[in-house]
Amino acid sequence: MKNEETVLSEREKILARVREALSVPAHVPGAHGLAPLAASAQSSAAGVRQWLPKVGNSFAEQLGLFQKNATELKTDFQLFDSAEEMRQALVRLRDAEGWKRVACHSGDLTNAICPPLNLPMLRTDKAYDVHEMEACDAGISECDALVAQTGSVLVTSRSAGGRALSVLPPHHVVIARREQLVADLPAAFALVKTKYAPDFPSMISFITGPSRTGDIERILVLGAHGPKRLTILVF
Repeated sequence: MKNEETVLSEREKILARVREALSVPAHVPGAHGLAPLAASAQSSAAGVRQWLPKVGNSFAEQLGLFQKNATELKTDFQLFDSAEEMRQALVRLRDAEGWKRVACHSGDLTNAICPPLNLPMLRTDKAYDVHEMEACDAGISECDALVAQTGSVLVTSRSAGGRALSVLPPHHVVIARREQLVADLPAAFALVKTKYAPDFPSMISFITGPSRTGDIERILVLGAHGPKRLTILVF
């Protein structure tokens, strides 16, 4: 057993190494030494992009990439030519899954798309019981952006009806417009900064497929910590 003097000596050595490490300036977060402190946001984004998967320049290429990534992530992605087609698709989902009640929030898209469901609707714009939200068959929300590079949906507590709507119901349905598609993660972060700075939302999240885990014997399980299904409807 180590005596007290030896333990104290080792403690001092550890603290000395910590103090030495703290004296060395850290790299700019996300820059990985690629850009100096005074570099512009544009040059920083360019530096980051060289480490990320490539994305096509045209809208068609980016839309195709988003659809490919989303499908590989086990997301149900559906593209429509009009809002009416989206309404009909939502009604078909209701009938196929036997929805009895859904959760939603007020927004330009949700207010236009959701009424034909003709279902009891829990609104997150008002006070609600989280247990009642958990009991809803689906949560329907808008989003800030769709990220082609990763097949992700960018949501915030302001754009998607709070923190719980995209997490508690077993089926999360995202409705969006084509023009909300962005090429990559740097573009998504730039959009958040432009849209919200300096008063950022309390929650900013990238949803990349339905909730999943592979912790147990490397077997993929969906819905372990959130929605088991993710559907993205775009027109």
